[in-house]
Amino acid sequence: MKILIDADGCPVVALTSKISKEYQLDLIIVKNYSHEISDDYATVITVDQSRDSADFYIANKIEQGDIVITQDYGLAAMVLARGGLCINQNGLIISSENIDQLLDRRHLNQELRRKHKQQSFSKFKKRNAKANQSFESSFRALIEKIN
Repeated sequence: MKILIDADGCPVVALTSKISKEYQLDLIIVKNYSHEISDDYATVITVDQSRDSADFYIANKIEQGDIVITQDYGLAAMVLARGGLCINQNGLIISSENIDQLLDRRHLNQELRRKHKQQSFSKFKKRNAKANQSFESSFRALIEKIN
């Protein structure tokens, strides 16, 4: 089992690295050239800036039982199809039970953006310690479930 992070804009890279190191799991951080990320424990892969290049890299490297950390539901669907497990930065475990609803919501939000309608529900709140705790708890539970 290995851990892959869709790291562009991911707020839990350092926390994931710490936990992966505790469990002695391989960690691969995938980022594009716009982001500066270094880590003494992880393998850092840099891809080009084209749209979805990090997603396609991860989708091609995922193996059954691997865990992917992403907030991209399209990538999550590809991961699930390949037998991987998925969690977002807030600790939501993405599974076959909830992926359809998440993809539907993504589609609706894209349609609203295209029509230039204001979306009060799309405003992101500033990240807090509770979000990190939620991620850590869910991530550890996921690791222990399959380890």
